Amino acid sequence: MSPPSPGLADGERPGEFDYYVMSLSWSPNWCALEGDARRSPQCRDDSGHGWVLHGLWPQYHRGWPSYCRTTEPQPSPAMTAAMADIMGTPGLAWHQWRKHGVCSGLSATAYFDLSRRAYASITRPAVLRKLDKPVRLPAGLIEEAFLKENDQLEPDMLTVTCRDGRIQEARICLSKDLTPVPCGRDVVRDCTLKDALFDPLR
Repeated sequence: MSPPSPGLADGERPGEFDYYVMSLSWSPNWCALEGDARRSPQCRDDSGHGWVLHGLWPQYHRGWPSYCRTTEPQPSPAMTAAMADIMGTPGLAWHQWRKHGVCSGLSATAYFDLSRRAYASITRPAVLRKLDKPVRLPAGLIEEAFLKENDQLEPDMLTVTCRDGRIQEARICLSKDLTPVPCGRDVVRDCTLKDALFDPLR
C-alpha cells in the first residue's frame, strides 16, 4: 500500500487541521478562463461580481484534507443558494462543502456562516472595482492593495496566484477563529508575473 500524498489527504477526520485558507477569486478573470465557456450565471453582463469567495479551506501546515467522512447532513438547496451573493453560484457553494466544508468539523450551516464571516473580515480593495478596461500589472500590486486596506495582514499571511497569464486568486490564511496567521510553505507561492492581465467588472 503506497503512502498518501503529502499534499492531499482524502477522507481524513473532520476538524483535525491547523488553519484555514480563504480563497478569493477575481470573477471577471475566472469567467474569461472558464466561466464563459460554462455559461455560468456568475458571468452575466452587469453581474457586478469582483472578488468572490472561492472557498474556505481547512489546511495543514503542510498539505490539506479533503472529502472527509462526516455524519453532518448535506446542505439544502436553499442554503447553497443563499451563498450565491458572495460565491457566485449555488453550485460552487455545494462543491466547496462537499470537498472542504466536510473537513471543518462543522455543520453545513455553521461552515457557511463561518465562510461569510471570513469573507466579511477582509476589506477587498475598492480601487480594483473602478477599472473600466483590461490592464496588465505586476501581480505584487494586488498583494500590496490588500495589505494597504487590511492593517491586520502581513505579507506572509496572503498570496496572489495567477493562471494562464491572468491574476487568479488572493489567498489569505486565517486561524480557526478567523485571525490572520502566517501561511504554510506550500501556500505561499506568489505569482511573479510583471504583466498579469486583470479584467474589469462586467
